[in-house]
Amino acid sequence: MAVYLDNNATTALDERVLEAMLPYMGQVTGNPASVHRFGRLQKDAIEQARESVASLVGGRAEQVVFTSGGTESNNLLLQGFASKITKVQSGCRIAVSASEHMSLIEPAEHLPSAVSLEWLAVDRNGHIAPSAITSMMADAAEEDTTLISVMSANNETGVIQNLSPLVEAVSKNIEDGRCFFHTDASQAAGKIDVDFIGSGVHAMTLSAHKLYGPVGVGALLIDKRLPICKRQFGGSQEKNLRAGTENVPAIVGFGRAAELAKAELQERSRQQRILRDALEAGLKTIGAVDIFAEKVDRLPNTVQFGVKGFDGETLLMQLDRKAIAVSSGSACTSGKTEPSHVLKAMNVADELAHSAIRVSFGKSNTMSDVDVLLTALQDIIEINQHSPVMAANV
Repeated sequence: MAVYLDNNATTALDERVLEAMLPYMGQVTGNPASVHRFGRLQKDAIEQARESVASLVGGRAEQVVFTSGGTESNNLLLQGFASKITKVQSGCRIAVSASEHMSLIEPAEHLPSAVSLEWLAVDRNGHIAPSAITSMMADAAEEDTTLISVMSANNETGVIQNLSPLVEAVSKNIEDGRCFFHTDASQAAGKIDVDFIGSGVHAMTLSAHKLYGPVGVGALLIDKRLPICKRQFGGSQEKNLRAGTENVPAIVGFGRAAELAKAELQERSRQQRILRDALEAGLKTIGAVDIFAEKVDRLPNTVQFGVKGFDGETLLMQLDRKAIAVSSGSACTSGKTEPSHVLKAMNVADELAHSAIRVSFGKSNTMSDVDVLLTALQDIIEINQHSPVMAANV
């Protein structure tokens, strides 16, 4: 039987979520923008989902803008902010942590030349020092308006970023509208407690398929103080920030997934932490394994480790032959030969970074899956150690 351990890439659609979606996949018709009763039924379903998504992360419904996923949310945030600021002034700065998901790094690299882009370094544990924010703000020109983006939890290592001191470092600049804070919480929501309003951030990215919802829908929560303008034109949907007829079935599914994630968060986290701890204990008995960021707070479901002397992609394929699905990092960077940019930012040596494997548990995984993986890893390592041909391939 296959063992799926790549839940940070995507989760299986919960059957209860599918059940909620089905009526909007043919039985209930109408455009949410239409004023007749068919349209109003669709619109009401969207607004109910908006309430549920906001409730999961401690936000308000009016702060939720639905998108096609985390990537669009991050693009809308960066491009919408840059466009808004550069239209009215010359000083626009955007600072992005070096270990962000590529859906933030690549849009940042393609910002207009009028935007000053800075990278925030992380330490060996993937953390950003508050002093980096303070120093950056001290260097800002008086007319600059700055957006800082730091993810809540890393998709590869699972490292949880302590946002409070980072947000506090910029809070004194909020009254005059000089600095704003965004966090990509796509991996954090549904796994740990997330509080949009309480955290003091001004924007937050979410993605439904990371918490057993459908693929192709996400959200960007926006504090009304954050300057942003639309980048997609042709309609006034989603607070006039995302033109286009809403994907009602997917949005309804996102709302239901958010409800379930909130209700089951503590139990899911408890079960997955047990599996994570058991896997890490087993890895230590194998030897030649380094667990990245082992000593700091991480998502309860995530373990990223390197196996000395192995190539991560090769090891992944050998596990796949045993019907075990893991990842060598982010699904959005699969196929690249360079080591993980996240691990490079953490100053992990290239050889070890090349050997990285990520295991991410889901709510359906069991201790049996841990045992299967550990047995398979042990077998693969022993075979490669005793086979000149296999050793040459790693």
